[in-house]
Amino acid sequence: MSTRRTTAEMIEAKKTEMGQKKNELALLLQRQRKEERNARTHRLCERGGIVEKLLPDLARLDKEQFDTFVQKVLLSGFAEKTLRGLVPPEPVNEAETETDVVNDGGSSAAEAATVARHVSADSSAGTSAAARQAG
Repeated sequence: MSTRRTTAEMIEAKKTEMGQKKNELALLLQRQRKEERNARTHRLCERGGIVEKLLPDLARLDKEQFDTFVQKVLLSGFAEKTLRGLVPPEPVNEAETETDVVNDGGSSAAEAATVARHVSADSSAGTSAAARQAG
């Protein structure tokens, strides 16, 4: 009896092996997503705890009041300047063009960052203008 396999048998064995590798990959990707979620949840809880430790009265606010508080504080010019001082700017790769890097929304990552900066500047300018009118 011959122990040599036919070409069809070898193809079938490789297909089975590929299916197993796909399943292994899916499990690894699932584990990675779970680890990322757990790390994010831990980070959010840890930072929220720090904020409540510094400002204990925040615990008494409802969700809407907390959201208003955070928006007013974080969209202030001071918060943005402080954050820029703590976080170094991301290096810009000049080899990439807008057509090289496109996010899911169809605009480039650089455009998205520019829009975010303008929205933040507009919001803080609006907050400053409102403060001047109120004062």
